[in-house]
Amino acid sequence: MWYYAEPLARLIEALHKLPGIGPKTAQRLAFFLMSCPREEALGLATAIVQAREKIHPCTLCANLTDADPCQICRDPRRDRTVICVVEQPRDLVAIERTGVYRGLYHVLHGALSPLDGVGPQDLKIDQLLSRLRDGTVKEIILATNPNAEGEATALYLARLCRPLGLRVTRPAHGLPVGGDLEYADEMTLGRALSGRQEMV
Repeated sequence: MWYYAEPLARLIEALHKLPGIGPKTAQRLAFFLMSCPREEALGLATAIVQAREKIHPCTLCANLTDADPCQICRDPRRDRTVICVVEQPRDLVAIERTGVYRGLYHVLHGALSPLDGVGPQDLKIDQLLSRLRDGTVKEIILATNPNAEGEATALYLARLCRPLGLRVTRPAHGLPVGGDLEYADEMTLGRALSGRQEMV
């Protein structure tokens, strides 16, 4: 990037490393930051530094938090007999937005992926198992992603959890509301048919 001043080139390069940010978007963002009021740019930089310094995994569920335990783990209204296992904190947020689930969570911070060198020791699995041993939890919901890595992780966890006498469940997979059958892939359509329910 010899045609940019060195500090601007470094900023573009740093922005380009963010997920979903291509070179053109990185360039646009960098030029925006150069043209916006100084206070806005410094506010963004401060927010990034503060988040990096203050946010850490909850010692109970491994969700990202600034307090320990996190707000969800501290909430006395939560059903402590159910734990929903998710891959990433953003998955927890997606489930919370539904307003349907009122149990606890456990965040793995990834999924099993031998090809990428991610094994059980790289995930928060030991932490999960220690939470299950006191007998409070009766059901574990394996809400990993419906892809090869997520399925492998769910199967692995199910094998570990069943001997503990837990009910092991998985969210239903199927057709999205408003979707057309012709656009559904075979796996989604097959799961929708397998998980069909009687109409009342």
